[in-house]
Amino acid sequence: MLQTKEINGSENKIHLHPSGRWTKQTKMKTVSISGSPRASVGKKDAKALRREGNVPCVIYGGKEQVTFYASEKAFAKLLYTPDVHIVDIDLSGKTYKTIIQETQFNPLTDRLTHVDFLELIPGKAVTMKIPVKTTGMAIGVREGGQMHTKMRYIKAKGLIEKMPEAVILDVSGLNIGDSIRVSDLKYDGITFLESPNVTIVGVRVTRNVVEETPVAATATATPAAGATPAAGTTPAPEAKKEEKKEEKKK
Repeated sequence: MLQTKEINGSENKIHLHPSGRWTKQTKMKTVSISGSPRASVGKKDAKALRREGNVPCVIYGGKEQVTFYASEKAFAKLLYTPDVHIVDIDLSGKTYKTIIQETQFNPLTDRLTHVDFLELIPGKAVTMKIPVKTTGMAIGVREGGQMHTKMRYIKAKGLIEKMPEAVILDVSGLNIGDSIRVSDLKYDGITFLESPNVTIVGVRVTRNVVEETPVAATATATPAAGATPAAGTTPAPEAKKEEKKEEKKK
């Protein structure tokens, strides 16, 4: 089981994993992008923006819904990475603190076509997926096992101030057959929305060594008819009868 320890006066928390090593929980990083309000909303306008290398976007969850667009290049540091970030969006001098909730891509070109942002409201919990990362070399891997990661993201709910940038699991104490489950995670102020019994990472066997005991051949071959028994061996009863018949003829 994982144990949790809070360091007084620190924004970070530390978690004790089965190996006994400490792993630091770091706060989510913030990335800033600039955008421009959309003059009109519609498919024709959206297509025109995309032709110019821009991406139509929307911010919701706050007092009002805000539509805007931003350069497609501005999303490279946000989307093409396993990390999650808080996104500060600057629109004409006004900043919106958000997180990405949904992205859409062109199925033929894989180009980004639309992004939905959720505005972060102080004191209001958010639901998001947190990436899973591991640290350390498991004992079971050294012994021939294989590290198996079943969950690369975990759905969690809580205040954004409590959300870590990643769920970091120290696997160095895991033996073959050991695993870390969702129920083992203890993060202050965070509720994980996955089944508690689901395995996140574990060490499994990669090969089975089957010990086979050779069975000695015990069957004794019967000599063919007319064959001369080897020296030191006892002839079979049938062979003795044939020898007597031959002696009478002589």
